[in-house]
Amino acid sequence: MRKSSILSLVLSFIVAVSTGMAEDKSLRILCYNIHYGQGNDGVYDLERLAAVIKAVDPDLVALQEVDVVVRRSGKVHQAKKLGELTGLKVHYGPTQHYEGGLFGNAVLTKLPVSEVLIHPLPYTEATPELTSYPRGFIAVTVEGPGGKPFRFVSTHFQHNIEEDRLAEAQAVNELLAAEGDPLPTILAGDMNATPDSEPMKILLSKWTNAIGEASAPTVPSKEPTSRIDYIMFRKGDPFTVKEAKVIPEAMASDHRPVFAVLELKAE
Repeated sequence: MRKSSILSLVLSFIVAVSTGMAEDKSLRILCYNIHYGQGNDGVYDLERLAAVIKAVDPDLVALQEVDVVVRRSGKVHQAKKLGELTGLKVHYGPTQHYEGGLFGNAVLTKLPVSEVLIHPLPYTEATPELTSYPRGFIAVTVEGPGGKPFRFVSTHFQHNIEEDRLAEAQAVNELLAAEGDPLPTILAGDMNATPDSEPMKILLSKWTNAIGEASAPTVPSKEPTSRIDYIMFRKGDPFTVKEAKVIPEAMASDHRPVFAVLELKAE
């Protein structure tokens, strides 16, 4: 075979591989409430959580219940530590002060980030008779496949007050799913609401649930009976669900992680 023919074959192979890589528009998404690092055995173990995260090789991770220098979890900066353990960049969105530190949501990402927004959500203030917590979300604008920007959001709704969850769902729709907003958006989080609840009905008027109705429940992680953790994207946004599942991890947290592969379609 002539050298020119061999060179042509090599160049054709390189072009084919490069084209295949360029056409890969898939995004590997994980949503995980990490229970401030504490597993069902009572042990605070970020290495165990990091192993669960790394096993799915995610592009983006939405985390909830992340402690930063809080006494109960050994004053560890959990967001920074999980970034180090997973090799992903981290952005933290605190929602409250707690035991000398901060508590809130976080995003881990492989993708370049151009903007970070931390926004509070409506909540009922705590009283001696009522336990409640400030709520919010962190939204990052990232560079997706082909350089296309999109928004990725991690949030956590109120755990014990239905009126708060209703207000939080409405606020999310107003802030992140407004008519004319051109930025495709993925919303992931612990909504503390089952699929047939009123807060989810509000959300699903604007969002598509990537984890279908038949998917497995997420809490409690040992023997789950309810689904309250979700990955969603706005209706009309150029995403297609390629894969979606609840990961059967029963020890690292009191929630099971939710995983989805979404494809960002070319327009």
